[in-house]
Amino acid sequence: MDLTLSRSFVEVARSGSLTRAAGRLGITQSALSRRIQHFEAQLGARLLVRGRHGIELTEEGRIAFEAAQRLLAAWQQLKEEIALHQGLESGQVRIGGGATAVSFILPPAIAAFQRQHPRVLFQLKEAGSSEIAEDVLNGQLELGIVTLPLRSQELTARSLIDDDIVLVARRDHPLAQQRPLRVRDLRGEGFVGFEAGTALRQLIDNALREAGLELQVVMELRSIPSILRMVATTGHLAFVSRLALADARDIVELPVQGLHIRRRLAVISRARGQLSAAARAFEESLLRHA
Repeated sequence: MDLTLSRSFVEVARSGSLTRAAGRLGITQSALSRRIQHFEAQLGARLLVRGRHGIELTEEGRIAFEAAQRLLAAWQQLKEEIALHQGLESGQVRIGGGATAVSFILPPAIAAFQRQHPRVLFQLKEAGSSEIAEDVLNGQLELGIVTLPLRSQELTARSLIDDDIVLVARRDHPLAQQRPLRVRDLRGEGFVGFEAGTALRQLIDNALREAGLELQVVMELRSIPSILRMVATTGHLAFVSRLALADARDIVELPVQGLHIRRRLAVISRARGQLSAAARAFEESLLRHA
């Protein structure tokens, strides 16, 4: 199987859209269509069809998708094994995490690491914990930073930090002057929330539900800087990692009596996989830095 054609096919299958896949691959949609046609011609089967929700896999397409993923993972593993013999002079680290990890944990850790190893390339992906864990499992990423617990026994997790999730508001918000602040005081307030379905959003929703409060979410965002910006401009409230407040000038933390939301973040990798020299060194550096 051709690596370029396999990678193009996998990207289309994952995204469900020629347009999105072409954008991610950095080629035109017509060029991508020709690649898919060539790939189908090589295999002698129709692999993709248009469905209600975009492009979908045929039965033959599902078989090809699994095989193509294995091929790409094997190629990546080969590259990593070669990199093991090249030390840290020209390696790369493929790592992903959620908004907190990508915005506040990884930047200083990468900066510190690259001062010692300036030629190591980093490829970062921001996504929810479940997607990051899946990418680590299938070899798309070597390392991930996720919220514990893990569902898969095929992943190894090393505890990184305990992350406190706190209520924040604009400095001039009426509740910022109220002490003590209780959960019932938050009723009727509008909240800027993380995207529904993410591990962090579920953690926040469950903790508040147990405390007797249903969040009135008026907008959902993935990026923490975007959430803080919305809090500052709209006057709504939000729950974010305390790590996000280090450089926030117009935002203050509002302690809520009896409410403590904390999660544990961990660095994950494949249990049976072998990390590249760069990834292994960065994982150790990250754990020391945290």
